Amino acid sequence: MQTGLHRNTISKVYRQLENDGVVEAMAGSGIYVRDQQKPREARTPPHIKNKGIIDIDQEVRKCVDGLLKAGCTLQQTRELLTREIDWRLRCGARVLISTPREDIGASMLIAEELEPHLEVPLEVVPMEELESVLESSNNGTVVTSRYFLQPIESLAKAHSVRAIAVDLNDFRQEITMLKELRPGSCVGLVSISPGILRAAEVILHSMRGNEILLMTATPDIGSRLLALLRASSHVLCDRPSLSLVEQTLRQNRSQLMRMPQIHCAESYLSKDTIEKLLKEIGLQS
Repeated sequence: MQTGLHRNTISKVYRQLENDGVVEAMAGSGIYVRDQQKPREARTPPHIKNKGIIDIDQEVRKCVDGLLKAGCTLQQTRELLTREIDWRLRCGARVLISTPREDIGASMLIAEELEPHLEVPLEVVPMEELESVLESSNNGTVVTSRYFLQPIESLAKAHSVRAIAVDLNDFRQEITMLKELRPGSCVGLVSISPGILRAAEVILHSMRGNEILLMTATPDIGSRLLALLRASSHVLCDRPSLSLVEQTLRQNRSQLMRMPQIHCAESYLSKDTIEKLLKEIGLQS
């Protein structure tokens, strides 16, 4: 039969139909519509194999046996497991990233790094609006930084959704660079997150005291950004700020006595926090 479809597409369709129990493949014979009256054999999903679980069916039985030994009936066990699975599916339906409005830039930094890894809707919500958003639809997972976890966790719990904190990059490369600057240097920090700038000021002062001059700016305040670029020998920025930093340098090159060295931080989140988050909300095995 000629379908006009690529053979890879057809193979994917057959695999999906087999996974759904509509058809079954018989080695050396072909693919046939499965008898729907015939009990379907439970098989370990292919992507779970070789991950340290010897027998997935045994793991399921151990979980059920544990609940039964705890005093649950079989019906209660089924309800408990179904409720937990349904809740986790709801938590994986969308991701809300939330920080206080005054530091919504932190949410935007988290969103920028999570978006390429997520196949579910992602939305940035100021913490002040989070309750009304959850009241309209209480599904999803709320993601924030550890600085704001406690108030957001309380809101999430009240609406039966999950709140998860992501871990930030340790910025080891940037800290090493700052430690090596000669005394008297002027350093500029540019970020869309005022919270990051405040934290960086504290950290830098604890490391270098008054040995170096520090200036900070958010990229949306053009006059402050230009003043920073004029004075600084070294400028550290986040990725969302980089284009505005470079644009300001190009437009005002004639006003600059020297071009500062620009360093853009590669990431805002730690290397393993994205993988942990995906596993936590059930979007990765």
